[in-house]
Amino acid sequence: MSEEFEIDTDDLERRMDGAISSLRTEFASLRTGRASAAMLEPVMVDAYGTKTPINQVGTVNVPEPRMVTVNVWDKSLVGKVEKAIRESGLGINPQLNGTIIMLPIPELNEERRRELTKVAAQYAESARVAVRNVRRDGMDQIKKAKADGMSEDDQKLWETEVQDLTDAFIGKVDQALETKQSEIMQV
Repeated sequence: MSEEFEIDTDDLERRMDGAISSLRTEFASLRTGRASAAMLEPVMVDAYGTKTPINQVGTVNVPEPRMVTVNVWDKSLVGKVEKAIRESGLGINPQLNGTIIMLPIPELNEERRRELTKVAAQYAESARVAVRNVRRDGMDQIKKAKADGMSEDDQKLWETEVQDLTDAFIGKVDQALETKQSEIMQV
């Protein structure tokens, strides 16, 4: 009597999707020369004794293609928000106007664009590693099922399915990287 062995490919796909989502979030924080509210997402403000995301202490807007504004709700936090932006490594010089902090986005020079494409490539490689780790977990499930009596034909079938899923997600990572790098290099 042969048992039916099932490998949870939905779980593997969900976890690989998580790697892609994480990659997109990291890409959104990379400055491309155009203003984007997402570029401030990694900035944390020391507010009320705790590190707080910038969008929880003020409203982030993009009124123009090369301008981001932060309208800080609590007047006492304006200095802390400005300091957090300066120290964030974004290379943006904040300008104060009451409780509104204006962030003019300067043009990127060629050298900075090349640096950003390298950073994007590092983010993409991390995503590829995450996808491969999920693949390894899937292959381990198949090996365990094989030890529990899965037939060799079923083993090959599942291994092919997990590999095809991995290849598809690696392709998505490569496509996202290519898109982001062309966006960064666009003058």
